[in-house]
Amino acid sequence: MKILVIRFSSIGDIVLTSPITRCVRNKYPNAEIHYLTKSKFTSLVEYSNDINEVKTLDEKDENNTIKQLVQEKYDLVIDLHKNLRTWKLKRALNTRWISYNKLNIKKWLFVNFKINLLPEKHLVDRYFDSLVSLGIENDKRGIEFYFPKDFQYDLLQHNLPTRKYTAISIGGTYYTKQIPINILLEIIEKINGPLVLLGGGKSDLAKAEAIISELNSKVVFNLVDKLTLHESAYLIKKSNGLITGDTGLMHVASAFQIPIQIIWGNTHSSFGMSPYLPAPGTQSHRVKLPCNPCSKLGTKKCPRGHFKCMNDQNVEQIVKNCQSVDTAQ
Repeated sequence: MKILVIRFSSIGDIVLTSPITRCVRNKYPNAEIHYLTKSKFTSLVEYSNDINEVKTLDEKDENNTIKQLVQEKYDLVIDLHKNLRTWKLKRALNTRWISYNKLNIKKWLFVNFKINLLPEKHLVDRYFDSLVSLGIENDKRGIEFYFPKDFQYDLLQHNLPTRKYTAISIGGTYYTKQIPINILLEIIEKINGPLVLLGGGKSDLAKAEAIISELNSKVVFNLVDKLTLHESAYLIKKSNGLITGDTGLMHVASAFQIPIQIIWGNTHSSFGMSPYLPAPGTQSHRVKLPCNPCSKLGTKKCPRGHFKCMNDQNVEQIVKNCQSVDTAQ
């Protein structure tokens, strides 16, 4: 049997598919399982023992991708992305396929009219609901993050402590999912112990440098835009906890059962994208506002201009949660 699993992007969404590929493998131990994603995300799945081969989407010529995949003659397609592009692909492959309910109408109602009809069910569980007809069951082992077999990383190369540091993800795909500098500074000043700043790209680097310039004697290691994704994941794995917005690193931390303090901006946990089977001590921090959520993904700026969903966060409570997790450990 030959199976194709599809999820094009992004970091967190792909990490959340790991229970699916694992349980598909459990159900079909002798199957040949392929995974289709964008080239920049292949490192998230290519080291999985449950996947035989990773296919990359040719974004400049989708027909080229379709032509190659048709030759594979798949017996089953599991579509975990579900958009116009995957519809076109499934039609061309002309084989049995399964997808899931994206609940787009209910999400639209929540975003535009604040009518929340969404089920209290995580995205991963909705994935599994779509696989009932195949007899694929959730093993409840949570999500996984895969390292290369020869992966090594020495914390001492950046003079990092080997334990008892808190990681902070300062970036995010969209502005309205990012923790503002003023809130980050308040958190950093109040937290005991060393901290490590994580993020990638020039915009995150400028943000990190602005934060460092405002600090005095606080022990903060700025590793923004200096690490690979696997190195960032390893630092999170060895950390005491992670402070983050609604980011891919949030799901990476969940894979390692690291306590997470999630600071929600314009998005909402009801969309089903909170940490899956999170570690004890994980806590969501959300400001209740009549305008929240204002988007299911994120935007370049706050539509209302005030950005209260982030600026009105209870920093004292966030820090208190971090310290209580630290004490418990």
